[in-house]
Amino acid sequence: MTKNDDRSGLRRSLGLALLVFYGLGIIIGAGVYVAVGDVVEAAGPLAASSFVLAGVIATLTALSYAELGARFPEAAGAAAYVKEAFLSDRFSILTGAVVAIVVLISAATIARGTAGYAQTFIALPDWLIAGVLVIAFTAVACLGVRDSTRMAAIMTIIELAGLGIVIAAGSSSLSNLGNATTNLLPVDASDWTKVLAGAFVAFFAFTGFENLANMAEEAKNVVRTIPLAILISLGISTTVYVAVALVVLAVVPIEEIVTSPAPLLLVITGEREGISRGFSAVALVAVSNGVLIQILVLARLLYGMARRSLLPGWLSEVSAFQVPLRATVIAGTLILVSTLVLPFHALLRISTTLTILLFVLVNLALCRLHYLQPAHQLAFKVPVWVPYLAAMSNLLLVAAQFY
Repeated sequence: MTKNDDRSGLRRSLGLALLVFYGLGIIIGAGVYVAVGDVVEAAGPLAASSFVLAGVIATLTALSYAELGARFPEAAGAAAYVKEAFLSDRFSILTGAVVAIVVLISAATIARGTAGYAQTFIALPDWLIAGVLVIAFTAVACLGVRDSTRMAAIMTIIELAGLGIVIAAGSSSLSNLGNATTNLLPVDASDWTKVLAGAFVAFFAFTGFENLANMAEEAKNVVRTIPLAILISLGISTTVYVAVALVVLAVVPIEEIVTSPAPLLLVITGEREGISRGFSAVALVAVSNGVLIQILVLARLLYGMARRSLLPGWLSEVSAFQVPLRATVIAGTLILVSTLVLPFHALLRISTTLTILLFVLVNLALCRLHYLQPAHQLAFKVPVWVPYLAAMSNLLLVAAQFY
C-alpha cells in the first residue's frame, strides 16, 4: 500500500477536536496522576525543570511524527514509517513488536495505577480492579471509534478538571517555593544530572502523542489534523505538567510525594480535605481513561500491520460498524494478560527506554526519507535538522539514566 492509497475499511469520522482530546487522554493520566512521585524522587525540587526538558525533547520527536503522519496516514504508524524508509519487512515487524510491548507495559501500568484511587471507595485487590477495567473498556472499544473517542474525550475533560482542582487547591502555597532555600532551576553540573535523570522518568508522562498517528485512517483531512493534534495536545500537556509539579512541590513534603501511590491526592487532603473523596473519583476516571485509549492504539496497530501483510490478514477485517473487531478483542486480551502478569513497576524503565529508542529509529527514518523522498509539496514538513536533533536528544536521555 502506498501513501496515496486511501482504500481503508475504517470510517473517517474524527475531527481535530476529538483527536486533540484523544491525544490529551493518552498523554495525561497515569503519567502525572501516578508517576509524578517517581520524577520527584529522581530530581527532587528540580522536578518541574525535568518536566520542561522532557517536554522539549518530546516536542522535537513530535514534529517528526507530525510530518510522518502527513506523509503516510496509516494505522500502522511507526511500523509503516520504518518500512517506507528502510524497505525491510523484518525491520518493520520488529518496530511494530516494540510498539506493542510498550503499549502493553503502559496499559498495565495505567490499569494497576487505578488501584491507589479506586481503593478509596472499595477494598478490592488491585489486580481485580485492573482486570475488570480492561474487560469493560475492551467492550467499549468494540462499539465504534467515534463512540469510543467521544467517551475518551469526556473522560479527558474530567481528568483535566481534576488537575485544575489540584492547581487551584495548591496555588496559594506557590509562594512557599519562592521562599525555599533549595534551587528550583539547575545551576551546576550536579543539578543538571538530577534534571536529566528526572527527565528520563518524566518522559513516560509524555509518551502517547506518537499513537495519534495510529488513528490516521479514521481522521478527517488527515494531512492537517494529525500534525495539529499531535502538537496541540503535547503543548497543553507540557503546560499542565509543569504547573502540577510546582504545586505538588509547594504543598507536599518530598519524602511523602515519593512514597505515596496517589501523590496528587495529598495536595487535596492537605489544602481542601473536604473534597478529597470527590477528587479520588475524578482521578480514578483520569487514570483509567488511558486504558481505553491504549486498547484503541494497540487494535489499530494490529489492524494496520495486517493491512500491510505484516500480520495475519484476519486481523484487518472490520465489523458492520467499521471497527477492527478481531484486532480489538486480541488487543484487549493481550492487555488483560499483561495487566495481571507483568511486574509493571519493574518494567517501567524498560518501557521508557524502548520508547525512546523507538523514537530514535523513527527520527532516523525521517532523516532517510528527507533524502529519498523530499516531498516538497507536503502540507506539513519540518526543517531537515529537526529529526537529527531529536534523535541525539533522545540518545542523551537514555544515557542520562546511567548517571
